[in-house]
Amino acid sequence: MKQSFVIIGLGRFGGSICRTLIESGQEVLAIDSNEDRVNEYMNIATHAAVANAQDELTLRSLGIRNFDHVIVAIGEDIQASILVTLMVKEMGVPNILAKAQNEYHARVLEKIGADRVVHPERDMGQRIAHNLISKNILDYLELSDEFSLAEINVTNRKFYGKTLDELDFRQRFGLNVVAIRRDKQDPIVTPAAEEIVQKNDHLVVIGRDEDVDFLDEKMNG
Repeated sequence: MKQSFVIIGLGRFGGSICRTLIESGQEVLAIDSNEDRVNEYMNIATHAAVANAQDELTLRSLGIRNFDHVIVAIGEDIQASILVTLMVKEMGVPNILAKAQNEYHARVLEKIGADRVVHPERDMGQRIAHNLISKNILDYLELSDEFSLAEINVTNRKFYGKTLDELDFRQRFGLNVVAIRRDKQDPIVTPAAEEIVQKNDHLVVIGRDEDVDFLDEKMNG
């Protein structure tokens, strides 16, 4: 279903989101105070505007309240990020995602009404660190202080040719297998218990951090 998005801030984070949303067929209004950045996305976004997002009248004139989502992707200016998030919230936008620089910034954004707060630099750092530490963990997403989603390469021969039911990930490892990625095929989402694990399958699992680490160790063993 086609939805409408406003992206405020066209740095690397905001620009990447803009390109991805446009590629998926969504309507995007891209806003930045830097004219060069806006010109870069003029022919990419549905609409692009050079504007000071900290000015409430400017935001209202752009029809912000009529959009389904607003992404506040402002970079280093924490004060601007907070002010814009607050104004957008008061305008009644139903879904607001804001980029946080640190934990204190994130707390403020949550308190003033951001529906989702992301830490792109921190999250990317965690993914790279886990990838460096383990050759089996291909991707990693922290869901909370205790739980994570991880994509693990099946390299232990003891797993080959066995069904998920036989391997019993929930009982043995405390993990749920939510998908299997196999070669260039579409991922198998919520695989059946009878699904057979093959060499070099990528298992997407969810569970406690220590359980993910335990499964990673077993892949080496």
